[in-house]
Amino acid sequence: MKLVNKTKNINILNKLEIAESFASRLKGLLGRSGIADEEGLLIKECNQIHMFFMRFPIDAVFVNTRYEEKTIYKVIKIISAIKPWRVSPFVCGADAVLEIKSGKSAGSINVGDELEAI
Repeated sequence: MKLVNKTKNINILNKLEIAESFASRLKGLLGRSGIADEEGLLIKECNQIHMFFMRFPIDAVFVNTRYEEKTIYKVIKIISAIKPWRVSPFVCGADAVLEIKSGKSAGSINVGDELEAI
């Protein structure tokens, strides 16, 4: 899947993975040595993340699902450059988190933007 910023009408990611099962949500990006600029992971049913055993920092974009189609997400909080061995704060109202390369959110995603997985 791809991820676009509908608010800014720009492409964000060319390869979006979605973690919906318990196992895939638990694993997240663990075991990877890095993440490419055009890749990301959307973890559903998630309002807090940990960075235990991670090897690289990430940007975490917390969103809530908009509309019935469940492919449009409103950005409610962005935490940039979360380092390994850290825990994010609990984000009230979030029901998913987008994990992307550290620095990727700067300039391309803002709080209030609508993102769409297509």
